[in-house]
Amino acid sequence: MPSPAFRDLQKLFASVRNEREAEMLLTDILTPRELASVAERWQLVQLLARGVKQREVKKKLKISISKVTRGSRMLKGGSGGFAYFLKKLKKA
Repeated sequence: MPSPAFRDLQKLFASVRNEREAEMLLTDILTPRELASVAERWQLVQLLARGVKQREVKKKLKISISKVTRGSRMLKGGSGGFAYFLKKLKKA
């Protein structure tokens, strides 16, 4: 069961109404390094969803194969969030 703090964070993200609000929240809640890492994860998931091979993703994004593998595991066996948002945003 998620903690009260996690539920509060869910409500915070659910309250975002547009890209400007998302930008404001993301740049305040994450450090520049965290923001880059999250953006990188989203990029690699999009590539994997389009059928790009893991080693090609590694080379294209210049990241470790372990990062690509983790993203692949979450895409295939996570909560379904990546698949849902890929479809919602017409990225897959």
